[in-house]
Amino acid sequence: MKILGIGNAIVDVICKVDENFIQKNNLTKGTMKLIFDEIEFKQLLSKLKIEKTVSGGSVANSIVGLSQLTNNVGFIGKICDDELGNKYEEGLKKENVEYFYKKKREKLPTGTCLILITPDSERTMCTFLGTAGQINENDIEEKTIKKSEIIFLEGYLWDEGEPKKAFDKAINFSNKTAMTLSDQFCVDRHKTQFLNLVKEKIDITFANEGEIMSLINTKKFEDVISFGKEVNKLLIITRGEKGAVSINGNEVIEIEANKNLKILDLTGAGDLFAAGYLHGLINNFNQEECLKKGTEMSSKIIQQIGARF
Repeated sequence: MKILGIGNAIVDVICKVDENFIQKNNLTKGTMKLIFDEIEFKQLLSKLKIEKTVSGGSVANSIVGLSQLTNNVGFIGKICDDELGNKYEEGLKKENVEYFYKKKREKLPTGTCLILITPDSERTMCTFLGTAGQINENDIEEKTIKKSEIIFLEGYLWDEGEPKKAFDKAINFSNKTAMTLSDQFCVDRHKTQFLNLVKEKIDITFANEGEIMSLINTKKFEDVISFGKEVNKLLIITRGEKGAVSINGNEVIEIEANKNLKILDLTGAGDLFAAGYLHGLINNFNQEECLKKGTEMSSKIIQQIGARF
């Protein structure tokens, strides 16, 4: 197998809201808030009109994108044997993603993420992890990891206790490890551990500009370039309208963003960028071509609603 993703198996529930809704519910626009109380989550959902429901999760979105580009890929993520869990599994199988998890009835339901889209196309997320947040080392099979050329992990896995053990087990047996930093609040919560991972254990790190600058406590992008050269690992940074950069030792490649896009929803932009980039990497593209493929995929996804084509 080329790439195995390990992440939170989440069903995305997409809703359009006005700016007022974000403020009234004490949310920070453009970020992801974890909700631990199922009743609180259901109350929030009850106020909303659902536009679309689709299988999601950051790394799962990337893996589906890679499959659509005809790569041999798989995914590990925990779901419950309930209605949403069944839909989730069907969604992956339809996309020719090999799913390495046998679902059963759990105490917690399948994880759900409310994606709130404001009129400026920005997305704000509220996630009830449910059973997705209970993934543990027993859900990770050593032989599956070893058969994969690259494993792709999401930073969100560090938001609960047991997933960290799953994360560590996967890294220990992997041939090559890629990781997405996931979200700026996620970086802020786990800064010391993430910094150590990026420096010592991860071969390929994906981050947006805000996440990487928060990680190294800087306000200047030149410091990010210096940091990338210093760690001497592959660092891929998306910069929105300013394009994207890859840093691999002293090799720094920058490309511009695509212009004149009709942006509808920024959900999945980073996920599909990672899919395009990794597609290039495993098919022996050079760094510029990898960045361009990532940009092409992210440009397409933001011109539609939702994080799946």
